[in-house]
Amino acid sequence: MYVNNGAAIYSAVRSPVNIAIRSIVVCTALILFIAGCEKRSANSASAVVASSSGATAAAVVDKWLGKWNGPEGTFLQLDGGNGTYEIIIQNLDGPRSFRGIAAGNQIEFERDGVKEFLHASNGMETGMKWLSDKSNCLTVRAGEGYCRD
Repeated sequence: MYVNNGAAIYSAVRSPVNIAIRSIVVCTALILFIAGCEKRSANSASAVVASSSGATAAAVVDKWLGKWNGPEGTFLQLDGGNGTYEIIIQNLDGPRSFRGIAAGNQIEFERDGVKEFLHASNGMETGMKWLSDKSNCLTVRAGEGYCRD
């Protein structure tokens, strides 16, 4: 004989264990949802910061545009702006051209398969005795610097 015991089924569904499991599932889903929203907001915020810091970096290095002199007729010519630059380096072998981009308070470029960074310095920091008394210089690496008189 079949007895419909709807109350027994309802109480089994509403047991404290089932309620706890459902609560854990709902809380976990809510935490994952909130974490996803926070990650999206963080990514959006970092994109805004990155673009504004890129603009700030470009503003700093845009001040370097023009010609910078080195010893013995060498020079660095920096053209372009807004984060993208053409760098012409005249050394004793002749001029060479490189494409550079603003990277923080530096300009990054590649020369002969090596990543180089052009940064502000003074004459002493160039590592070149001919430039040691200068105060407004750009340096690629020790021994390679250019200054404005």
